[in-house]
Amino acid sequence: MSIHQSLFLILGILSAQFFKLQSQTTSDSTTTKYQTRVYNTTSVAHLELIKIDGMLDDAAWDAVEWSGDYLEFEPDNATPPTEQTKMKIVYDDKNLYVAFKCYQQDPTTIERRMGRRDAFPGDWVEINIDSYGDDRTGFSFTASASGVKGDEFISNNGNFDSSWNPIWFLSTNIDAEGWTAEIKIPLSQLRFGNDDEQVWGIQSTRRYFKNEERSVWQPLPANPPGWVSEFGELRGIKGIKPQKQLEIQPYTVAQLDTYEQQPGNPFRDGSDTRLTGGVDAKIGVTNDLTLDLTINPDFGQVDADPGAIALDGFEIFFEERRPFFVENKNVFDFRVGGGADNLFFSRRIGRTPQGFSTADGLKGEYADFPNNTTILGAAKFSGKTKDGWTIGVLESVTSKEFAEIELDERADVLDELPEVGESRKELVEPLTNYFVGRVQKDFNDRNSYIGGIFTSTVRNMDPRVSFLHSHAYSGGLDFNHNWKDRKYYAVGKFTASNVRGSEQAILNTQTSLTHLFQRVDASHVSVDPTRTDLTGTGGSFEIGKGGGGDWRYNVGGNWRSPEFELNDIGFLRQADNYTQYANIRKLWNKPTSWFRRANIGLNQNTQFDFDGNYNRIQYEIFSYINWKNNWWSEAGGAHKPRIYSNTVLRGGPRWRWSDENFFWVFSGTDSRKKFNMHLGYVQSDAKEDNFSLRRYVMRFFYQPLNSLSLSLVTEFEKSPNKTQYVTETAFNGTPRYILGEIDNENLSTTLRVNYNINPNLTIQYYGQPFIFKAKYSNFNYVNDPVAEKLSDRVSWYDNEQISFSNGVYSVDEDRDEKVDYQFGNPDFAFVQFRSNLVVRWEYIPGSEIFLVWSQGITGLGDVNNDFATIIDNQLLSQRPQNTFLIKATYRFVL
Repeated sequence: MSIHQSLFLILGILSAQFFKLQSQTTSDSTTTKYQTRVYNTTSVAHLELIKIDGMLDDAAWDAVEWSGDYLEFEPDNATPPTEQTKMKIVYDDKNLYVAFKCYQQDPTTIERRMGRRDAFPGDWVEINIDSYGDDRTGFSFTASASGVKGDEFISNNGNFDSSWNPIWFLSTNIDAEGWTAEIKIPLSQLRFGNDDEQVWGIQSTRRYFKNEERSVWQPLPANPPGWVSEFGELRGIKGIKPQKQLEIQPYTVAQLDTYEQQPGNPFRDGSDTRLTGGVDAKIGVTNDLTLDLTINPDFGQVDADPGAIALDGFEIFFEERRPFFVENKNVFDFRVGGGADNLFFSRRIGRTPQGFSTADGLKGEYADFPNNTTILGAAKFSGKTKDGWTIGVLESVTSKEFAEIELDERADVLDELPEVGESRKELVEPLTNYFVGRVQKDFNDRNSYIGGIFTSTVRNMDPRVSFLHSHAYSGGLDFNHNWKDRKYYAVGKFTASNVRGSEQAILNTQTSLTHLFQRVDASHVSVDPTRTDLTGTGGSFEIGKGGGGDWRYNVGGNWRSPEFELNDIGFLRQADNYTQYANIRKLWNKPTSWFRRANIGLNQNTQFDFDGNYNRIQYEIFSYINWKNNWWSEAGGAHKPRIYSNTVLRGGPRWRWSDENFFWVFSGTDSRKKFNMHLGYVQSDAKEDNFSLRRYVMRFFYQPLNSLSLSLVTEFEKSPNKTQYVTETAFNGTPRYILGEIDNENLSTTLRVNYNINPNLTIQYYGQPFIFKAKYSNFNYVNDPVAEKLSDRVSWYDNEQISFSNGVYSVDEDRDEKVDYQFGNPDFAFVQFRSNLVVRWEYIPGSEIFLVWSQGITGLGDVNNDFATIIDNQLLSQRPQNTFLIKATYRFVL
C-alpha cells in the first residue's frame, strides 16, 4: 500500500468514527439556544453633549432605559450573577455613548488594580460591537474600575487581538451602590455601512473580581459555538453617516548608545548617537477599508526577544512585537497545518541582513555590520465590507544594507602587519520588495467563507548576494464551513510556492535543513546543482465539532511537499512531511462542590515523508481542572513508540530515536490574590537512556499595591543526550557522522515590574539573564542509523581511538597509530542578559512619549563553570551595552 493510500485510509477510518460519534451524541446537540435580546437606542444629538466624567448625570442619559438582567456565563452558567449590571447606549452624529452601572453590595470590595492598556486588571465591564453585522468580526471596549482601557479587534468569531488601539474616552466612578463607567466611542473608530437604519450586534460582559465570575447581557451556553455569532442586537441607530478616518502620527527619536571601547576599532569608540524621525498614518479610504502607512518606522520601545538556543539547527520562531505589523495581523494569517508554519511571517521584513563581511582581522580590518534591514516604508490596506469581503494588502520596501569596513586606527599596529587591507563597503542585503494580498468572502448566511492569499518577495539582485532567491512567490486557497448552529465545522487549505534564483541560491535551498535533498537514503529527492527554481505544495484538511455541548473532537491531516519553500516572507520549519491527527476532549463546565470547570482529552498523530517512510506516532492524554478555590492544575503524558527523523544527521541517512515517554504537571494558586504562583515539572525519558529531559518552572506574581505589580519566572532545564549530532567527516571515503553524549543545561529568569502612576502614565521594567551550557563526552559514530538497539545504532570510541589536544579531537579509528580524521571541541556556554526600562506617557489620547533605557550583554562563558560562577564572571563583570532613547509621537485626527 502506498503512502497516499495509507494516509487516506487512516483519514477515512477516523472520519467514519467522527460521524458515528456525532450521531451518538444527540444530547450534545440540544444545547440551549437563547432568544436574541434587543436594545433600542436613540439619538441625543439635539441634547447637550455628554460629559465623560463617570457620574452619569447628564440629561441625555434619560432618553433611554436601563437594560439589565445579566446572566452568569462562568463558572455557573445560566444562573443569576452575584451582582447585577445595567447598561445604556445613546448616540449622536459623531459618537456612540455607553453607560454601565455595576452594582456591588460592598463597594470596598471593588478591585481597582492598575495596569497598562489592555492589561484588563481587577473588576471590569466591556461592550462588544459587531457594526459590520457579519457574525464574525467586532470591536471590544473594556473599562476597568480603575479607569484602565482595554480594546481589541475580534476576528473569526472569537479571536481577540489587543494590538488594535483606537481613540476613545473613558471615566469611572465609585459610589454607594457599586461603580459606574462612562464611555465615548467616536464613530470614526467603528466600521459600518451606509444603511439609513443600522442594526448592530452587541454583547456586554462583566468580570466580578471577588468571585471570579463572568456575566453577560446576551445569555450564552457554557460552550458556545462562537462569540460574535451569538450577540444580541442594537437597534434604533438612524441617519448616521460613515466617518472616514484620517489620522497622521509623526514621531521623532533621539538615541544614545554606549558600550565598551575597543582600541583601534573605528566603529567601537565607546558611544554612538542617532536622531531620526518618521510618520505613521491611518486613512479611511472608505468607512469599511483603512490604509495604514509607515515611513521610516522605529520600534525602539519594543521588548527584546527572550534567550534561546536550538541544538537541532532549526530556526527559532519568535513572535512579532512591532506595533505596525501586530495590528490586524489576523487578516494576513495563513497557517499551513499545525505549529508556526505560515505563508506570511512579518519578521522577515526588516530582518537581520543575510549577507556576510569579508573583513580580515589579520589585515587590520574591522567591520560595522547592520543589526537590521532598514524599512523604508510600508503600507497596509485592510478591512471588511458590508457584503462580506475581508480584504488585506501589505506592501513594504527595505533598503540596501552594507557592511562598512575600515582599517585599524592605530598606525603602529598597521605597520607591523605583513599585509594591510583596505576600506570599503560590501552589500549584505539587497533592496527588497515584499507584498501580501489576502481576501475572504462570507456566504451561507455567514456560516462559511472561502478565501485566498498571494505573497511575493522580489530582490534587486547583485553578485554579492547571489546566494539569495531573486524571486519568491506563494499562494493559497482556504475555506471554512460551519453547520448545525456552528457546532460542527470543516476547514481546508491548499498552498503552493515557487522560488527562483541563481544555481547557487537554489542549491542552498535544496541542501538546507528544511529540505535536505542530499540525504543518502532518499529515493524521491536528489540534489540538482543546475536548477534555478523550485515549486512545491502544502495543505491541510480538518473536520470536527467545535462548539455546543460537552464534547469537542476533530480529525485531520496536512502536508508539505519536498520542494515547498516559504522562508523568504513566510516561516517553514520542515518540508517533505505528511501528518495525520485526531483529537477528542470532554468538558465539565457546571461547577460542583470541588471544582469550577474541568476537561480531559486524548490525541493521536502520525507522520510520514514523501518517500513512504512511516516516521512517527504519538498518543497523548491531557487534563485541566479549575478547583473550587480558583486554584488550577493540569497534567498529561504521552507515549512515542516510533520516532524517526530525516534531519538529525543533517543530510545523512534517516535516524531512529529510542521510544520515548513523557509527562508533565503544572499547578497554580488563585490569580486574584495579591501573591500567587505557578509550579511546573516536565519529564521525558527514552529507552536505553538515549535521551531525557527534566524541566522545572517557577512563576511568582505579586501585587503589593493596586499600582504596582511584579512577576518573576525562572526555568531550569537539563536534557542529556547520548547521541547529539556533532559533525560529519569521512573515513576511507565513507561518510562518518560523529555524535556525542551531551550534558546540556540552561537557566533563565525573567523579571517584570509594572508601576502605573495613572492609566496613561506607566513605568515598565523587563530583565532576563539566560545561560546555556553544553559539554560533550563519550563520542561515537553512526553504524546502523535505524537499528532498534542503541548499541547497534552507534559505536563508541575507546581511549585508544580518540585523543584531545589544543581544542581538537583526533581519531585513529582503525588503530594503525595514524590520525584518520579530526574535529573541533563542540563544548560551549552561551551567556546573555537583556533588560528594558520604559516610561510611557499618553499625554493626550493617541499621542505618546517614551523614555527607554535598554541594556544588553552577550558572550561566551566557560562550560566548566557552574551557573553562579558564569553569572559572576561573564555577566556581572562585563560592561553592558546601553541604549538611551526618547521617542515622541503626536496623533493628528482630521
